[in-house]
Amino acid sequence: MKKLVVLSGAGVSAESGIQTFRDADGLWEGHDVMEVASPEGWNKNKELVLDFYNQRRKQLKDVEPNDAHKYIAALEEHYDVSIVTQNVDDLHERAGSTKIVHIHGQLTKMRSELDPSLTEDITGDIILGDTASDGAQLRPDIVWFGEQVPLLETALDLVTKANIIIIVGTSLQVYPAAGLIGYAPPSAIIYYIDPAPKSNYELSRSKNLNIISKVATLGMEEVFTQLVKT
Repeated sequence: MKKLVVLSGAGVSAESGIQTFRDADGLWEGHDVMEVASPEGWNKNKELVLDFYNQRRKQLKDVEPNDAHKYIAALEEHYDVSIVTQNVDDLHERAGSTKIVHIHGQLTKMRSELDPSLTEDITGDIILGDTASDGAQLRPDIVWFGEQVPLLETALDLVTKANIIIIVGTSLQVYPAAGLIGYAPPSAIIYYIDPAPKSNYELSRSKNLNIISKVATLGMEEVFTQLVKT
């Protein structure tokens, strides 16, 4: 079975109603992104950061996977599908996808502020004073600006073995995620779905690039039809 890797970003979740900060001049739900997505912001005001992610977690209960998520999940009937996503929501899981690498972390997990390996599932709120098994304050299991991306090597390994790659909901302008496509095999067929495609050095080197200038839901419908027919 051919190996298919999906590189997904905020544009997929946006069609389900989840806000992104990159479309709003660095503001994320009204907050300066560095206040709520950096170690400096965490150390400055932990209660603010905890409340921010508690609200984002609550928001997940009000949204549903859209057709883009569903088409991606349906591809598992025809291909060995792995998803490398920059999204921290659980919409890929809820759509039925089974192999997902969250390189920026997950809203549905929390961890020790001192030991990234001490993680737990969470559905409710984290409050100041909640501690991990090592006694340290619990924080969202989100990779913030300036922090290492622990699953990057896993993502790279998947891309290097891919026969087909679908890029959807991400403009591939932010590193390290933007560099992943540079590790694709020369023979890999690449589908780049974006309503306003941007240039990317790694993409420009591909000999098998198919650009689909559509939003995620419509673009995934087109790609799904092509891939399942072939």
